[in-house]
Amino acid sequence: MQTNLPDDLRRTALGREAESILRSCVHCGFCTATCPTYLLLGDERDSPRGRIYLVKQALEGAELTARTQLHLDRCLTCRACETACPSGVAYGHLIDIGRAVVEERVPRSVAARVGRALLRTGLTGPFFGPLYRLGQSFRALLPRSLRAKVLVRRAPGAWPTAAHARQVILPAGCVQRSMAPGIDRAAARVLDRIGIEVVRPAVAGGCCGALPQHLGAPAAALEDARRNIDAWWPLVEAGVEAIVSTASGCGVMVKDYGHLLREDPHYAKKAARVSALTRDVSEVIRAHVKDLAAVLPARASERLVVHAPCTLQHGQRLPGVVEGILRSLGVEVRVAADAHLCCGSAGTYSVLQSALSNQLRERKLAALEAARGEVIVSANIGCIAHLAGGTSTPVRHWIEWLDARLA
Repeated sequence: MQTNLPDDLRRTALGREAESILRSCVHCGFCTATCPTYLLLGDERDSPRGRIYLVKQALEGAELTARTQLHLDRCLTCRACETACPSGVAYGHLIDIGRAVVEERVPRSVAARVGRALLRTGLTGPFFGPLYRLGQSFRALLPRSLRAKVLVRRAPGAWPTAAHARQVILPAGCVQRSMAPGIDRAAARVLDRIGIEVVRPAVAGGCCGALPQHLGAPAAALEDARRNIDAWWPLVEAGVEAIVSTASGCGVMVKDYGHLLREDPHYAKKAARVSALTRDVSEVIRAHVKDLAAVLPARASERLVVHAPCTLQHGQRLPGVVEGILRSLGVEVRVAADAHLCCGSAGTYSVLQSALSNQLRERKLAALEAARGEVIVSANIGCIAHLAGGTSTPVRHWIEWLDARLA
């Protein structure tokens, strides 16, 4: 693709990156068949190819409108287009650049600005946890639309207390620790079974930065990244072997810290080290399947249908890992049609683009339920909450299911 970026932009790291990504796109159209919004809306501007052209126009100084902003807002950042792209276009990085540029040049309404700011700060702030637990306590009394967004409370169980030579960090995160604290505890117990101890930093850290990054606030995302690096660094220096994520959406963001902070003289090397250490929990468990199979109770298991989050299969490029682990443990795994398509959760997308999000959820649940599994298992808290709000079939994190089976 030919580009004509202004000279002052081309001299910046952002401009050089954007130009490189734009020039790698040959407009072949393979991406359109994998784009959830294009399949729903049929509008070229709601496809990766169309959005790439919109970002190109924005960077070249073309007049931007609220309509341009809407087409970028509608992108789920699912990155299925990257998996399909024969040219290796780094679409996820480009759409983040484009959103930030458009955010600066196209003013939103006061209501929209306030709403997006509340999402950024409210979901990651200190009041979300108490409010969410209050909602769980009175879940049955909530309006149906709100009740669908509140998970049923489950007892999280205890943290294991055994010490092991092998140690890893489980990032504290933000929404998951309030919505489903049992996920990290289940992961800690499974890791304990294979001789790995979870150690917690003296300072907890917080949001990985994905929420502000995809809401067009990259500076806030970088501050989140720096705060987490500072929190984890003493343990990194002490020799932890990995930073293990149980939320695939957070994992793909932390794995990107090295790229996002590559120009920061104070954090570039630390960020690269943190990204290199980061693993999805499935990557750790995969290496110990035989150990777990030896202690897994021999009894008939439920039929599971796996929902692979976009952040796991497209963002982290780990397709089929969870399915492979479960099959190796003798579990009957059912395959759903169109597994590569997004469920519609995508962080705050289910709030900001609720109509499209719900259509995508209906399509995803129809495919998952047609597979006739007794339990739907996933690997990302956002997907779990989103899917659970639209079905009576139990939806769990796969590591929770495995922990319960081991117990």
